[in-house]
Amino acid sequence: MESKSILKYARISPRKVRRVTSLIKGKKAGDAMISLQFLPHKGSKMVSKVLKSAMANAEQKKAADPESMKISKVFVDQGPTMKRMMPRAMGRADVIRKRTSHITLILED
Repeated sequence: MESKSILKYARISPRKVRRVTSLIKGKKAGDAMISLQFLPHKGSKMVSKVLKSAMANAEQKKAADPESMKISKVFVDQGPTMKRMMPRAMGRADVIRKRTSHITLILED
């Protein structure tokens, strides 16, 4: 039985979140929660939020013990990019890209 959770439109670039998700892929959910608590990255808080949601979904389905379930898949897709303009010298402008992410996490027995 599998449990799935998705966080959409997270205001962090996918590259920064992938750095965190590569560390927890394949671990048990309980071990991954502990390791995410001690990581100093902003993405670790977002991934732990998704992991908690997936564990709660597993508990609702009464699939298995959420702590002992294994993280089978974690992937981060790029969401829409917000574009903002920053004024520069001589009437020019630069584009600032504020990237968003879609974080998907799947737990299995």
